[in-house]
Amino acid sequence: MKILITGGCGFVGSNIAIYLKKKILNAKIDTLDNLSRVGSIMNYQRLKKHNIRNYKYNVSDFSKIKKIPKYNLIIDCCAEPAVEVSKSEVDRVFNTNLIGTFNLLKKCAEDKSNLIFLSSSRVYSIDLLKKISSKLKNNIKKKILNKKQLSTDGPKSIYGFTKFASEELIKEYSYLFNIKYIINRLGVISGPWQFGKQDQGFVSWWIWQHLNKKKLNYIGFGGKGYQIRDVIHIYDVCKLIYKQIKLFPKKNNLLLNAGGGVKNAISLKELTKKCEKITSNSIKFSSKKSTSIYDIPYFVTDNSKVSNLYRWKPEKSVNDIIKDTHLWMKLNFNKLKTYIK
Repeated sequence: MKILITGGCGFVGSNIAIYLKKKILNAKIDTLDNLSRVGSIMNYQRLKKHNIRNYKYNVSDFSKIKKIPKYNLIIDCCAEPAVEVSKSEVDRVFNTNLIGTFNLLKKCAEDKSNLIFLSSSRVYSIDLLKKISSKLKNNIKKKILNKKQLSTDGPKSIYGFTKFASEELIKEYSYLFNIKYIINRLGVISGPWQFGKQDQGFVSWWIWQHLNKKKLNYIGFGGKGYQIRDVIHIYDVCKLIYKQIKLFPKKNNLLLNAGGGVKNAISLKELTKKCEKITSNSIKFSSKKSTSIYDIPYFVTDNSKVSNLYRWKPEKSVNDIIKDTHLWMKLNFNKLKTYIK
């Protein structure tokens, strides 16, 4: 089997590449990444140690994509993940997230390749989710969202729109060219090799700021830190992708939600306490009550469908995620300081 992973020198893509290299011994695993994001060079170096080749191309440039050899499976991890983007950044997000997926679909159609697409829980409407904000309080009982609270109609963010549009494009290409696919709408992913920058995940950012005794803010929804997300360890994402590859001939053309679920749901306030405990550092917080137009107060994934199909559920707890990420940051502290300004 030959597998190409786009965004392969990013946090998610590099972890998946190395996990699959260890699990599928006879597989050829390669990556595609333009090495533009923070930490991509560091990830590229560890991929080389596993004999994983990287194509240093922009996924938005089809003239380069079409030169790549044929692969049985493409795993599309490539994305500009920032939800909060300025007007000047919209082109970049569209080119990578939407045009990039379009180019990969053209490649799949030409080569008769299959596709696993990493989408996002941010495809759901902000308007419905914001209605939950009135119910936010300390120690709120956490539960999965019901179907009435989830809709893809309405504003999502530019990032969320590009992911949703990519999903629809995948379905159309599947219908037209018989491309077999799996779409995973993933929640917040965290764990080792996620750099502690704000745009690369709030959990790793929170840990990094505590390690460095730097100030943080509770922003929006009253500025109290009651917003809740469910978090999934990168190991559990890798494990799911591996199961999906093994069962791909029998189980495909699927749209799935996959996240940490109720057990891994945590508020910013709760995350702060856990970060204080593991780092032994207490830092200053300021409160900003005004809410960004793209921020949401609450999201907890319903994993029932993906769990039933693959007998999969997250193994790693929130405490595991924090512990593993904290340890990795401590072991690589000096190197990370050069990347994170």
